[in-house]
Amino acid sequence: MATGWAHDGAVQEQIDSTIEDAVQRARNQLPQGESLEHCEECGAPIPPARRKAVPGVRLCIGCQAEHDREQMNFSGYNRRGSKDSQLR
Repeated sequence: MATGWAHDGAVQEQIDSTIEDAVQRARNQLPQGESLEHCEECGAPIPPARRKAVPGVRLCIGCQAEHDREQMNFSGYNRRGSKDSQLR
């Protein structure tokens, strides 16, 4: 496929790089260290099963759900800034 100045495979390399960046960002957001017994946001006890299932957990289920909803509203990507959308 002709892509102008780009070499063959450049598009796939860009896709792979984007995926690798997203995976690394997700890994960096995983909790680390020792789990807390009480939520650092609301102070509610964190059940032992949750502490065992999620090493390094810092939030109760309710606060984690709220945190996840907030994160979904901000993706960090400008999806309208692609070259194709600028040419239209």
